[in-house]
Amino acid sequence: MNTTQERFVYYYKKYKGSPLKVLLGFYRGSYHKFLISAFFYLIKHSPSLFSPLLIAGVINGVLAGGDAARHAILLNTGIWLGLLSIHLPANYLHSMYRSRVIRSTEAGLREAMVRKLQELSIPYHTQIQSGRLQSKIIRDVEAIETLSTQMFVNLLNIVMNLTIMITITAVKNRIILVFFILVAPVASLTVVAFRRRISKVNRAFRLEMEETSARVMEMVEMIPVTRAHALEEVEKERMSRQLQETAEKGYRLDMVQSNFGAAGWVVFQCFQALCLGFSGFMAFRGLILVGDITFYQTSFTTVVNQFTALINLLPIMTKGLESVTSVGEVLSSDDVEENEGKAELKEVRGEFSFRHLAYRYPGSEKRVLEDFSLDVRPGQTIAVVGESGAGKSTLMNLLVGFMMPESGQILIDGQDISTINLKTYRRFLSVVPQTPLLFTGSLRDNITYGMDHVSDEKLKEALEAANLKKLVDQLPQGADTLLEEHGANLSGGQRQRIAIARALIRDPKVILLDEATSSLDVVSELEIQKALERLVKDRTTFIVAHRLSTIRNADWIVVMEQGKIAEAGTYEDLLARKGIFYHMESLQMSLR
Repeated sequence: MNTTQERFVYYYKKYKGSPLKVLLGFYRGSYHKFLISAFFYLIKHSPSLFSPLLIAGVINGVLAGGDAARHAILLNTGIWLGLLSIHLPANYLHSMYRSRVIRSTEAGLREAMVRKLQELSIPYHTQIQSGRLQSKIIRDVEAIETLSTQMFVNLLNIVMNLTIMITITAVKNRIILVFFILVAPVASLTVVAFRRRISKVNRAFRLEMEETSARVMEMVEMIPVTRAHALEEVEKERMSRQLQETAEKGYRLDMVQSNFGAAGWVVFQCFQALCLGFSGFMAFRGLILVGDITFYQTSFTTVVNQFTALINLLPIMTKGLESVTSVGEVLSSDDVEENEGKAELKEVRGEFSFRHLAYRYPGSEKRVLEDFSLDVRPGQTIAVVGESGAGKSTLMNLLVGFMMPESGQILIDGQDISTINLKTYRRFLSVVPQTPLLFTGSLRDNITYGMDHVSDEKLKEALEAANLKKLVDQLPQGADTLLEEHGANLSGGQRQRIAIARALIRDPKVILLDEATSSLDVVSELEIQKALERLVKDRTTFIVAHRLSTIRNADWIVVMEQGKIAEAGTYEDLLARKGIFYHMESLQMSLR
């Protein structure tokens, strides 16, 4: 278990259902660092811990008078100053040990989640909203970091403070010790009374926050559509309802936590008042010194504060343990793409064979692909057309290996895709999706994404092939011009051409174009078509096309209907048959 992810998953699966054990197991090997941090925390706060005893010593010395008073004042003041002198170095060491372990773990957990998200299957990502995943990476890991601090630092400090105070009190007066001991069962009863309720409302609030995060991301992405249709007020109302629901659940959580803390505080203050009265009565009877009243009262205040802090930890711990479960659900998910032990491809010729392919999405009764069979020779260009829902995009996802067939086979150069290490296969693959995906960075970075040491000449070739040369020449910094988020400072056609250049610069053996020219104007489309005709030479190409005029030169056109191949042939053959393809082409011609 060398990685953060492996350790967390191991203990999550071992102690599933007990997030506290998961966290304790996860930090195994770092306990000594937390103990060292807690030790220095104790040293750091020693002036506060021993101040009641020192104050009581001064008061009793003054009451005694004479040399005893002088000696008591000097001794206790000197000890206090001595303890204060070690506060700063102790604080530094305490913070260093605590922060180094927890912050590295926090970063490790986020890195583990990022790595896991890269491993999880595409169906997993389509089933869970990205906003929820963002909430888990940011909010839940932060809650675990807070929980770690509370458990391994503050909780240890509370235990040590209680131990010291109770020990000193036991040595001085065992009768007063009874008040100290009685606090423990009262605190336990208070925790038991509120624990289940706090856990329930914490879970509800966590889920609501994930939903809100997802809705906010959707809202931001939909702003252009919202503005274009004058739906701002509708969207404001929708988000307002969501935020109000979140606020309501947050209010319930606040009230439960507030009542919990208030109940504990009242009970402890009652004990403290009784302790004051009892110690005062004992001093009046001469059973203890007058200065000891200050010591016992201050000590009991410290004990009460520690138990109060312990009780106040419950909501924080409940929230953190809920986040342990939330993070564990992602890190332990088995819905991953398994490539280990599978055949690694050193080269791809581009021969494909689809044998009785069938697929249905999870939870659906209807198959989106049914008995799909097709043989593709290396270097052929295959166009796939059909109405929406015919199964075109599903076929492309299966080709990339995002999903595996329910039945049937996809053979790549004679090898079943299910037996291939898909990472090695995809190195020979370039995909241009229907919606171009760009990130914040330079145009060069977007095109050469994931590639090292791309020469200017190779970049120039890709730009020219994708009809981007004129655009780059007009940009202030050329190819190094920074793009805004999602390429917002470019037109739809320009963004699509960048995605095409990104695919072409990889010199792939197999190209997948999913409506790749749908966002281009007529002039750009014609120029791109000419470039693609040169670039697809000797490469196996699959094209999902909406504009039928763009696939005239395809070697083979497959017309899909309800997941099946309805027609197949060349452009001229299909027009001559006057079947489905002919009617689709005629309809598009009439609309031009």
